[in-house]
Amino acid sequence: MLQIYKTQDDKTLKELTIGEFDKGAWFNMIKPTADEIKEVAGALNIEADFLRDSLDSEERSRIEIDDDKLLIITNVPVMEDENSFDTLPLGIIMTPDNIVTVSLKENRIISFFNQDTAKLFDTKDKTRFMFQILFRSTKFYLRYLEHINRHTERIEDELRKTMKNKALFQLLAVQKSLVYFTTALKDNGHVLDKLSRFKKFPSFSTFMHYNEEIEDLMEDVIVENKQAIEMVEMHRNILESMMDAFASIISNNLNIVMKFLTSVTIILAIPTMVASFWGMNVAVPLGHDHYAFVLILLLSLFFAAIIGILLARKGLF
Repeated sequence: MLQIYKTQDDKTLKELTIGEFDKGAWFNMIKPTADEIKEVAGALNIEADFLRDSLDSEERSRIEIDDDKLLIITNVPVMEDENSFDTLPLGIIMTPDNIVTVSLKENRIISFFNQDTAKLFDTKDKTRFMFQILFRSTKFYLRYLEHINRHTERIEDELRKTMKNKALFQLLAVQKSLVYFTTALKDNGHVLDKLSRFKKFPSFSTFMHYNEEIEDLMEDVIVENKQAIEMVEMHRNILESMMDAFASIISNNLNIVMKFLTSVTIILAIPTMVASFWGMNVAVPLGHDHYAFVLILLLSLFFAAIIGILLARKGLF
């Protein structure tokens, strides 16, 4: 899918076609076809590989410069389902006149920039628009981390009541999401550090410009990204401790159950042993006594009760 927008003087967003775009247009490509990649590459004089790199789901965050074109690949958070998260490469290509975003699928970061929010950004101010995209990405990391924290607390409450495998698998899924977030945020941090250093080079002004407002926005993005990294690390540590604690609890509960079953087995072994002795096909004491069954039963229960009391005092029953 290819969409081309440009901010108008009245702060509205106008959609253009590939044949009528001009300076200051934003090319938004979502899972583009080969023909769309070819059209945009030809119209903007961009290497097709610049557009294809962002379509690799395993692509790491990085910066690449080719003459007067700048490719920034950053990983943005995506919600796979209600409680499952992943990261997705988002390519931002800066040319002297236009900006291009490329992603493999729809995501809430790019979707935020639409007709309803057109007054908050300007496609003609490419540098500010690029940092707004990065800022929105870090905000969604923090938002999803809050969601993960609430979800983890619900799982913890469930594990306090039951030790079913379902809850443990949910914790594993959360742990996997946090690993994705940690890797992506650290890589994004390296990209932001490079962008903050590159502003010192005159050649960098070919496709980007900095002023006080943009530098403040860049600092905000860097701070938010560092905060997201710290929060992810904190949640990972808490989750790892929680997993270890629940593993110990499960092991301890299993030991308690095994001790209980062992004690019950010992207690039941006494009536079984007595019954075996008196069940032999030979002459036994009280063999002809009318009340022998009741006496033997009471005797078995007596000894079983004694053993039960002794085991209870030892904390084994």
